[in-house]
Order: sequence, then C-alpha cells, then structure tokens
Amino acid sequence: MTGYFHSVTLDEEKCKGCTNCIKRCPTEAIRVRGGKAVIIEERCVDCGECIRICPNHAKTAETDTLEKLKCFKKRIALPPPALFGQFDEDVPPDAVIAALLDIGFDEVYEVAAAAEAVTVAIQEYMKHGEYRKPLISSACPAVVRLMQVKFPSLLENIIPIETPMEIAARLSKDGAPAGTGAFFLSPCPAKVTAVKQPVGQDVSSVDGAISISLIYPEILKRVSKPGDITGLRRASRVGYSWGRSGGEAQVVSPRSTLAVDGIHSVITVLEEIERGRLSNVEYIEMQACVGGCIGGCLMALNPFLARVRLRSLVVALNKEPPAVEEDKARSLYSSGFYDMKGRVPSRNVMALDKDISRAISKMRVLERTLEELPGLDCGSCGSPSCRALAEDIVRGTAAETDCVFKLRERVKDLAEQMVDLAKKIPPAMGAKNRDEGTQLKENRGETKT
Repeated sequence: MTGYFHSVTLDEEKCKGCTNCIKRCPTEAIRVRGGKAVIIEERCVDCGECIRICPNHAKTAETDTLEKLKCFKKRIALPPPALFGQFDEDVPPDAVIAALLDIGFDEVYEVAAAAEAVTVAIQEYMKHGEYRKPLISSACPAVVRLMQVKFPSLLENIIPIETPMEIAARLSKDGAPAGTGAFFLSPCPAKVTAVKQPVGQDVSSVDGAISISLIYPEILKRVSKPGDITGLRRASRVGYSWGRSGGEAQVVSPRSTLAVDGIHSVITVLEEIERGRLSNVEYIEMQACVGGCIGGCLMALNPFLARVRLRSLVVALNKEPPAVEEDKARSLYSSGFYDMKGRVPSRNVMALDKDISRAISKMRVLERTLEELPGLDCGSCGSPSCRALAEDIVRGTAAETDCVFKLRERVKDLAEQMVDLAKKIPPAMGAKNRDEGTQLKENRGETKT
C-alpha cells in the first residue's frame, strides 16, 4: 500500500537491528528484516515512540527548515503553547514572539489564541450537538491516526472540530496577501505529518512545519536579554493551558472529563471505550506524548521542567480575562468555520484479507500457528510478538523458522536424522562390503578352515 507521507524516517546506516523499536511501536508498524528495521508505512502513525527509544538515533523526523521561509513573500509563525514552556520564567511570551520576528517571520500568531477560539467552538458543539459519548479530542494527530489503524469503530466519537493548529493558520491568513505562508513550530512528528498529509481534508492551511528543536537555539540567542518588550502576546491562560496534559479538558468543560497522556495509556483507555465502560464521560483529551505536547520528541527541554514553567505561566495569567471574543467565536462556529471538512476515514490495515471468508480461514491458520510458537514475545524473529510473527507468516512475509526456538528444534531434528542416516547402510551396499572383507581376510591367510 502506498500514498502515505511520514515525518518519521529511518537511517539504515545507523540502524543496528537491535529490535528496541519493534517492542515500543503501538501499532506494530516496525519489523527487523535483514538486520535492519523496516517501517510498514500504512500502519505508522508518526507518534515518535521509535525516535525516543532508538539507542542508535537511526529514527529521525523529517521537517522543514528556515530556508523554506524564502519561498513566501509574507511569513507567519504559528508557535504552539508548549513552546513557551521551554524558557525561564523571566522570559515572557512577548520576548519569545519578538525573537521569532527577529529570526525572519513577519507576523506571529499564537496557536494558544486559536485554542481559545476552539475551546468556545467545542463548548458550543457540546451544548447544541447530538453526539455519541464520550467525545474524543481531535487535537493530537497521532491519536487520530492510531484510531484509524486500531480503533476504527470509535472514529465517530472524534469531535468534528478542527485542531488549534489548523484554526490558527486559517485565522492568521484571513485577509492576508497572496504569497503568505504560515509555519507551525512543531513539537512532534505527528503534527508535521498532519501538515503534509492532513486527515479529513485535502490540503492544510499550514504551509510548513519546523521542529521546535531546530528553531529553539535561534530563539534562545535572541531572548537572553528580553528587555521590556510588551504588547505582542494575544493569548491568555485558557490557550496556554492546552500545552500540557489536562489543560484542554480543564478549560473545555467543568463537567465529566478525562485526560490521558502517553500513547500506550491512550490505547488502554480506547479499549475501555470499545467495551462501553466510559459512556458516562462527556469529553476525553488524549495526548500521545507523556505530559502532552511539552513531551513531544521534537521539543528541546526536559518535559517535567517544561510542565512546571508552563504551569507558572498559566498561573501568572490567571487574573487576565480570556483573549478571545466569544461572540465572534460563536458566530464563526455557526458559519462552519471550525468544522472538519470531512469525516476521519479508517485504515483497514489490520484485516488479513479483503474477502471475509478468506480472512476467517487465515485467522484459523494464524491461531494454529500461534499455538505452535513459544509465546515468549522475545522479538528475536524481527517481529514484535509471537502473535505478530504468526500474522506475518500467514501474510507470507515471514517463515516459521524465523523464530529462533522453532529453528533450533528444526536443526536438532535435522541433526538427529543425519545421525540416523549415517548409521543406515543399504542392504546391497552391505553385502558388497561383506564380500570384500572376506576376500581381504583370505588374502592375509586369516580365514579359518
């Protein structure tokens, strides 16, 4: 299957085939074949877990560079709330915005400001819409893609409101001249992928994605002496709260909400939703990275320290009113400005066959194959688990002897067969040998009379 863009890429020269990545991938999208990792592109959700875990730095994220700014007449920076948690408490958001302007951007539109507008849109949807509980946030593209791959039955639970990143680009480019480009400063590879190949629409309003780890040193050079820069910030505590886990759920609704972070924890909660155990929860914020966006693998700072700094910023702005004009936000919501252009489609990549009868037959073979495997999930075969190996065998991309334990059994059986074979002499050959032995003894005078 082709047609998927992925920010996560593999450097084969650095890959040692260590199998660390295959054990952590939440969608079992990685195999080790021929001593190198192989990414199954239709299963990859660009969560970045393989980037975090790889000891050889063989997994990287492909993002835009500052050179792309030259392709546009006007350049708008879209910094996410998490970016402002990367700096000391004495560096205000105004200083960070001023640094971005100094780098080469003509305008800065904080995604936190758009997040405040999206908050109002979500509240309006929950107030007037009919929906299946629990509603699931659309903000994290890695979670959305995870659901496409592993939980297609829950896609209807995703709230059909666009992400703050997308809304920030739309708002910033409203009335802008031709040749204007909006650049998101991304904390993770999933959002880079969301820019290059968005879900639910053909083209994103964002024109490029630059990793925070790339632009952070350039900002840091320019905020070492922040001075008395004021009047540039447009967002309030509501928008900045979206940068850390729990912040979105807290500002969206005071009612029954849930916040979960870390993609493996997200999977656990999604499994609970499939079982119908969370239907009493109104809204669930899900973040693939531990800690939320501040824990993205393209961030520059330790996520725990960033969380403290971002929380301090939110507290410092606690007495300020929301920056968004709620009446205008409601009006835009009524016009469909915040709506997703299309529903999120599923990726039927877990099915063994398109034909249901053949798929059932293959499932039976898979179960029988699995029973014969050791069940240790050691990963030595290059597949993440024994069940994944059984699936690969059924799909024809692996063999039973890829399992080192099954291979050892086969080698042992073969060795025993060779020993048995060596002891066996065909009857004709045995008779000839006896005649030759008798003649040799007669020649030596050893034959008894």
